[in-house]
Amino acid sequence: MSPPRRPGRPPSQLARTKILKTAHDMLIKDGFGRLTVEAVAAQSGVGKPTIYRQWANASELAMAALMSGGPVKLEESGTNLRSALTAQMRSLVQAFATTRGRQITMTLAAADPESEYTKAFRNQVILSSREAGRALLQEATVRGEVTLPQDVEVLLDMIYGPVYYRLLVGHRPLDAGFAESIVAIALDAVANADRKPR
Repeated sequence: MSPPRRPGRPPSQLARTKILKTAHDMLIKDGFGRLTVEAVAAQSGVGKPTIYRQWANASELAMAALMSGGPVKLEESGTNLRSALTAQMRSLVQAFATTRGRQITMTLAAADPESEYTKAFRNQVILSSREAGRALLQEATVRGEVTLPQDVEVLLDMIYGPVYYRLLVGHRPLDAGFAESIVAIALDAVANADRKPR
């Protein structure tokens, strides 16, 4: 699950957009090491308390900025679950195919598993993507498009786990073909399981 929202007045969408755009621009220009909450607050004109209500630290903000394309909505990506999940996965892998994305990946591979950096990646990339995917799966279920397995967590692991693995191991590239294959194989496995006799 995503980390709970911190107490205080919910930030406006405009403020969030300004924060993420400023952080993204700083990340691309100066790299991860120079991105601080103080600098983002100064350049965006949004107060530090507003930033801290959404992200615990600069690491979380950097990861969110890298993924600032946001969750893919069904109407933006197609008319069915497979196309929506594929569009989301393409967005995810494209973020890490950039120069900054690759640098973040290299830093992540060397980071302590309990570091703020690693936790930020888990919260802002993997868990956030999983929750967006969960919402797409639930919407497809309501439409009668799919019947979800009893353990949805395993299906989500099948979809998002390979991205994390390939990022850390680096044995094969992250590309659009990889994104399409993940979704196709995961959804085909569920469909085949549904067709097996009990």
